[in-house]
This record gives sequence, C-alpha cells and structure tokens, in this order.
Amino acid sequence: MRPQREISHKGRIVSVSGDRISVEIVSESACAACRVSGLCGVADSKKKIVEIRVVGKTGWKVGQEVIVCLGQSMGLKAVFYSYVIPLLILLILILSLSTIGLSDWATGLIAVGGVACYYLAIYFFRDRFAGNYEFYIRDI
Repeated sequence: MRPQREISHKGRIVSVSGDRISVEIVSESACAACRVSGLCGVADSKKKIVEIRVVGKTGWKVGQEVIVCLGQSMGLKAVFYSYVIPLLILLILILSLSTIGLSDWATGLIAVGGVACYYLAIYFFRDRFAGNYEFYIRDI
C-alpha cells in the first residue's frame, strides 16, 4: 500500500482551548524565501490562523512549534472547488452568451456575476465545506 502524501506547513500554537487548537502558519510565495526578496519587492507572505480539532494527545502549549498537515487529496479537492469550477462557470457563460449574440460588455458582466454568485454560495456554505477538511498537527 502506498503511503498517503500530505501538504504540511510549519506553525506556532497561538491558543489551546479544550479539544481545539489555533495554529498560526505563514504562507510564503517562492519569492519570499529568496535572499534578495527585499530588494525587488515582489515577495509576499501571509499569516493565517488554522483551527484544528485535536483527539488523543494532550499537553499542547501556546508558543509550541508544530507541523500542520492536510492530506494531499483534500488539497486537490480545495483547488477543484476554488479554481476549476469557477473557471468552467466563466467559460460556459462567456461562450454561451456570446453565441446567442449578447454584446461583449454584457457577456463579460454576466459571466463575472455568475462567478461572483458561485463564490457567494461557497461563502454561505463554508461551514459545510469546513467539515470535509480535517487538519491535524504533529510535533516538529
């Protein structure tokens, strides 16, 4: 059996309450790790807080360095929902509306509106999606 691959980031525990742990991770672009990133100004990094439900091990402490993990298949699922489906919505709307003879500006406006409606629906159902993604942590 092939071992399951995972997506992981280093993080630091910022709060512990019951069976929930909040971990701050720093998401960096490839440029952010470059030695001369300060000179060109392209590098970016963002701090994110991930809330993780912990079962089993206790004794996690605020400030402790950990690794936050997510199965690779879950990461691919997230990419599908956040990039592939909106792209398909955009293409389908643009191609179908331009085929029926709608003006370019109206086609573009409706297509962007369709993608915005999709993201709005994702936002409203975010709790339902969050239940499908299980993060876990481990010691460094």
